[in-house]
Amino acid sequence: MTTSPPRNQRTRNQRTQNQQTTGGLPPLLSGPRRLLKHPRLMHYNRLAALVLLANVTCALALWPLDAATLGHAALANLALAVVVRQQYVVNLLFRLATSAPTSWPLRVRWTLGKVYHFGGLHVGGALAGTAWFLALTVTTPSGTLRAVGWTLIALLALIIATALPPFRSRHHDHFEKIHRFGGWTALALFWTHTLLASPGPWEVGTLAVVTFSVALPWLRLRKVDVRLERPSSHVVLARFDHGETPFAGSSTAISRSPLKEWHSFANVPAPGEPGFRLTISRAGDWTGSFIDDLPRQVWVKGITTAGVANIEVLFTKVVYVATGSGIGPCLPHLLAAQVPSRLVWATRDPRATYGDALVDEILAVQPHALIWDTSRHGKPDMVRLAHDAQRDFGAEAVICISNKKLTWQVVHGLERRGIPAYGAIWDS
Repeated sequence: MTTSPPRNQRTRNQRTQNQQTTGGLPPLLSGPRRLLKHPRLMHYNRLAALVLLANVTCALALWPLDAATLGHAALANLALAVVVRQQYVVNLLFRLATSAPTSWPLRVRWTLGKVYHFGGLHVGGALAGTAWFLALTVTTPSGTLRAVGWTLIALLALIIATALPPFRSRHHDHFEKIHRFGGWTALALFWTHTLLASPGPWEVGTLAVVTFSVALPWLRLRKVDVRLERPSSHVVLARFDHGETPFAGSSTAISRSPLKEWHSFANVPAPGEPGFRLTISRAGDWTGSFIDDLPRQVWVKGITTAGVANIEVLFTKVVYVATGSGIGPCLPHLLAAQVPSRLVWATRDPRATYGDALVDEILAVQPHALIWDTSRHGKPDMVRLAHDAQRDFGAEAVICISNKKLTWQVVHGLERRGIPAYGAIWDS
């Protein structure tokens, strides 16, 4: 005697058969589940909202609030905003999130893979800390302490306003300078305010940790030699060998003027070889000048930091989707081959742009890669290509490295169809 599968199971089987027959994308998730995949409800925003909600809950629980409580809450939140950005802390968060075995349920690993949304904690802490400090300043009697408080509030408001997406996307260089120099000034004012208020060991200790966290990357500032290879006017391959071989999937910040402008690029270490490479493509004034001038030395700072693609180890198989120089962050993972992967790369005339050596290196480790030449075939439907590769390869997740518009298109296009997908969120 045989029994028919449940109705919902028959529906899923029929949908799968239809997909394979027509080559179409999977159906969208149900309304409530699809809503949770909306960009405005991404984990970055959820974390920021969670921090704010926790602060509101604490305020209600501790009401009425005295000056000591307001000061402690402001300092704790601003400490969270700073420390969660520290490179060692970022690397620790990635290590903890990616320590889950692939035997865990996919839904759990799907969520753990969103670890790179930790910037939401930075935003939530900064907003909550500013609100607590504003309340403290309003209740402070007139005098020097209150004057320092209002100065700090004005500075924090400027930092927050210029960090909002409309300003940051249009004036990123100004945002970066205001965030850096404004942040240093705010820290000095916080020290001044705290010392004027007769602090205890907790306040001094917390501020000391915050100060050390800010200073640590700059304590490792140095100027190093770089060897540059320019396969085309669009790309430079920068080779470093100054005593460090960073881990695959990390990034390094470089600058030609350390107090003005920094740019981070994915490290590409070759297995068994010292040093590493960076792939730098023309994408603005700074990168254009770098490619044209070919400097012999650059400044490096900080600690190599884990990037989005490090979440690959949470899955049994992954698909890498890249466009143009997005191949750079993918390449170290493809070379390391820690997780079975399949590459989909869309770029203009890959051999003429990036050189035969790099393309051959990619094909050596990814013989089944789909390399789409946009100069010959035009721009493809990357969501469909990503899904087809994920389905045919049997991958559990897709990692997309591209520009902002296409990354969001691929990530959210797949996630609302029930496929785990990851890509940068440009929160810094």
